[in-house]
Amino acid sequence: MIIKTILGKTPKFGKECFIADNATIVGDVVMGDECSVWFNAVIRGDVHYIRMGNKVNVQDGAIIHCTYQKAPTNIGNNVSIAHNAIVHGCTVEDNVLIGMGSIIMDDCIVGSNSIIAAGAVLTKGTVVPPGTVYGGMPAKKLKDVSPELSEGEILRIANSYVKYASWFKEE
Repeated sequence: MIIKTILGKTPKFGKECFIADNATIVGDVVMGDECSVWFNAVIRGDVHYIRMGNKVNVQDGAIIHCTYQKAPTNIGNNVSIAHNAIVHGCTVEDNVLIGMGSIIMDDCIVGSNSIIAAGAVLTKGTVVPPGTVYGGMPAKKLKDVSPELSEGEILRIANSYVKYASWFKEE
């Protein structure tokens, strides 16, 4: 893993976090407890800060970044950022699933209990209301999140990644 201090800012990690051998985390990054950063993921807090809550999983190849002096990135609790997603200079509230290959641009706000579909592109400043599914390019509302979807996908995946990370702990 690459953990680097940039401009005097060193990444900080909560309890029980897993960082894959080839993940990169630099600069002003603070993550909560039980987070996981998977293979080839990059979290770059070099140009602004990145804050992550508890039980956030950043899956393989995902990128989290910001815009210099303009747009930090804030991520809540129980958030899954799937493979090859890009999360850039935005706010993602609690209990959110960000699908594979999706892109969330600067100044977007993704409300709690929402799903961003695989391949979706949220253009600058898009606001996703809590409890909705957004998809497409550019992304728009597809439907509301049902209780089954919330429990069966959003929370299941966040909890599963805590379990998967435990498999990699050195014994």
